Amino acid sequence: MPALAASALLLAAGCSSPSSPAGSSSASAARQADAETAASAADRSLAVAAAPTGSTATATARPGDSDGRAHRTKLSVSSYDSRTRRAVISSDAASSPSSSPSPSATSSSSPSGPSSPSASPSASAPPHRTAVGDVIASAPAPGAPDGLLAEVTKVIGETGEGTEVQTAPARLNALLGDNTAKGSVPVDPAAFDIDELLPDVDVSWSKTADAHVGPEGATVPLGSLRLDVRADLPTAGKTSASAAASVSGFVQVAPQVDFRYGGEGADAAPASAYLGVSGDWTSGWSLKGRAGASATAVRIPFATLHADPVLQVGPVPVVVNLDLTCYIQVSGDGRITVDVEQSLQGDFEAGGTFGPGRGWTPVSSSDMKSTPVHTSVTTAGSVRAALGAQATVGLYGSVGVVADLAPYVRGEGTGTVTGTDSVFDADGSWAVYGGVDLSGTLRLQLAIFGTPVFQRDIPLGALHREWKLAGGGSPS
Repeated sequence: MPALAASALLLAAGCSSPSSPAGSSSASAARQADAETAASAADRSLAVAAAPTGSTATATARPGDSDGRAHRTKLSVSSYDSRTRRAVISSDAASSPSSSPSPSATSSSSPSGPSSPSASPSASAPPHRTAVGDVIASAPAPGAPDGLLAEVTKVIGETGEGTEVQTAPARLNALLGDNTAKGSVPVDPAAFDIDELLPDVDVSWSKTADAHVGPEGATVPLGSLRLDVRADLPTAGKTSASAAASVSGFVQVAPQVDFRYGGEGADAAPASAYLGVSGDWTSGWSLKGRAGASATAVRIPFATLHADPVLQVGPVPVVVNLDLTCYIQVSGDGRITVDVEQSLQGDFEAGGTFGPGRGWTPVSSSDMKSTPVHTSVTTAGSVRAALGAQATVGLYGSVGVVADLAPYVRGEGTGTVTGTDSVFDADGSWAVYGGVDLSGTLRLQLAIFGTPVFQRDIPLGALHREWKLAGGGSPS
C-alpha cells in the first residue's frame, strides 16, 4: 500500500508540473498566430470619417513595398497642371532633418545591425522622395481643386518647390488594395459654395455652435442647408393681374456621401463598391396663378451649390465632388389657374453599386410624405410644377453619379371647374396631386474604383410615386 500511494503521488505531481519549454513555446506561438490573424482581419477594415476641415493629407502607395499598402506621407502637391498632367511634389520630411522616415522607409524589426544583409535596405535611406510608379492621393491642392489621384510616370527634375513629375490617371484600388471600407459622412452645410441665380433666394444653414440664418423665422435643424425662393412665372395670354403666376417656398436638405469598397488587391477589381448621395429632405411651397406653360417642361435653376468633402478612408484622403442645382420646373397647357400649397418631408438615396457578378447597377429610393395645406382650382386644363434638385457625385473631379430628385404638384380640371378650397361649382371634375420623381445615370468614370469600364452611361431607372392631395366634381 505505501508503495502504491507513493506511485500515485508521483503520478499526480507529474501531471500537475509546469509544461515543458517546448510545449509553452508552441502554445505561445499559436496564440501569437491567432492574434496576428485577428489583427490582419481587423486591419483590412478601414475607418471612413470626415477629414478635418482644411486637411492637406496625402497618401502614397509604391509598387514593390513589402506590405503593398498605402501610407500617410509628408509629401504634398505644391502645384498641378490639369492640361499637361504635370505636378510638383514637395516633401516636408526632406526639409526637416528631425522628421521621421515614411512608413515605406521604416527599418526592419529584425535585431540585425545596419550592416546585416537581413536589415531593410531603406532603413538608413534618406526621407521618402517621389519615384516612378508611386500612386498619390491628395486632398484639394493648388491646381487640383477636386483633389488628385495620379500615378507618377516620369520624374522630370527638381525645382525650388519640389520634384516635378509627369502623372497619369490612377485607380483607387491601387491605394486601398485588399482592404475594405464602408461609411456615410454628412456634408458640412457651411462647406458649400453657393451661387444664387435668382434675386429672391435666401440661404440658411446650421451646424454645431454655428448658424447662418436667412429668412426671418426660418427653422434649420443642425446639419441642414435651406434655400428659400420666390419666382414670378410667365403668365398665359391676357391673364388678369389676379391670376399672375408665381412659385414660392423652401427646400431643406441634409446631404451625406455614402462610400463602400471591398478590396481584392491592388491589381484586381474590388469585390464590391458603392458611391452615392443620400439625405433628409423637407420642402414647403406653393404654386399660384395661371402659368404660361407648355407641354415641354421649362426648368428654371435658382441656385447652384458645390462642395468637395474629403473622406478619410484609413490613410487615404478620398475627395468627393458634390454639386447640387436647385430648380423650379413647370409644364402644362397654360389654361388652368391653381392655388396649391403643400409640405413634403422624407428621405432619398441615389447611387451606383458594384458586384463582380453583375457589374455596376443603380440604386435609387425615396420615401416622401406630403401634406396638402391649401388647394384651389379655377377653370379647366392641366399644370405641373416641381421644386427639385439635381445632384452630381464624383471622385477627384470625375463625375460618377447624376441624380435628379423632383417633388412636384400637378393640377388638372375637365369641363368647367371653378371653386376654392373644398367648395366647387363643377360641370366636370378637378384633382390636385403630389408626387416625386427620382432619376439619373451612372457614368463611365465610376471605373475609378478599379472596376471594369462599361461602354455607356447606365440609367438609374425612374422612380415615380404620386398621390392625390384633393379633388372633386363629377365627370362632364
